[in-house]
Amino acid sequence: MKRLAIIGGGSWGTALAVVLAPRFPQVRLWVYESDLVARMQVSRENETYLPGLQLPANLEFTDDLATALNGAEIVLSVMPSHLARRLYEQMLPYVDGSMVFVSATKGLENGSLLRVSEVIEQVLGTKFAPRVAVISGPTFAKEVARFEPTALVVASSDAELASEIQAAFSGPSFRLYTSSDTIGVEIGGAIKNVVAIGAGVLHGMGLGHNPMAALITRGLAEMTRLAVAMGGRSQTLAGLAGLGDLVLTCNGELSRNRTVGVELAHGRTLDEIVKSMKMVAEGVKTTNAAVDLAKRYQVEMPISEQMFQMMNFGLSPREAIQRLMERSLKGE
Repeated sequence: MKRLAIIGGGSWGTALAVVLAPRFPQVRLWVYESDLVARMQVSRENETYLPGLQLPANLEFTDDLATALNGAEIVLSVMPSHLARRLYEQMLPYVDGSMVFVSATKGLENGSLLRVSEVIEQVLGTKFAPRVAVISGPTFAKEVARFEPTALVVASSDAELASEIQAAFSGPSFRLYTSSDTIGVEIGGAIKNVVAIGAGVLHGMGLGHNPMAALITRGLAEMTRLAVAMGGRSQTLAGLAGLGDLVLTCNGELSRNRTVGVELAHGRTLDEIVKSMKMVAEGVKTTNAAVDLAKRYQVEMPISEQMFQMMNFGLSPREAIQRLMERSLKGE
């Protein structure tokens, strides 16, 4: 596979373009903002989302989906989850069954509660049966773009496809492991963002290591319960796409979701926080979907529920913690 199209020119899409450019003779990056595309073509830098990094010579930029997708063998989508359906509908005239599709989006579609791979299959399935994989794991865009060692998971029900993407994407600083558990990988990647908002709240309140360790551990339990109820495997959540990503997002200062929690603890409203951010914090929208999925599958997700109450109904951080600590006692 020699031609790669990346749909989404935010920090993560740009970082993936940088790290994957040495693996492909041709890489096209679709960026929504036409003015940013024009600047990137001159400066060879994504000054808005990943400033200070010179972009590879074989990386092309466009704001036209037809151009981006023309001749592509792999389509790697890196858009926010709430835009996935709309963008794939716009891509539909320019794609065909010879292409393979990889989602690097960590989120869920509100309303339908579909995972992003399911959205892709639903939209493209009106034209052909698509081959779809997902990638997820502990990844901060800036570190990936600096070629720091990174490990993640590529999952697909099509074992051959997972192996193909593993071989195509893996390199000296970017190592992929294969999995057949798409559900576990996508649920881990989505729900860890909700828990990370809680981690930011703890940090913003000035609390220490004890509550953070408890939050990460019990957050992992929530993620695992939901994934298993949906048909995923518990061992997947103990790996890179679950525990690994959760630890990174809860502790790393580059985490946008953690930043949301910090600002909530400082008394800012969710609306103020979201409006001040250039990039999407997926956990904000995913919290609603997490609570709805918990009801659908009848699993307990108390951390997600308190994050939902805090962001939607103004519950104070201290009240949220008190509610979690005073729940009925039970075994681990």
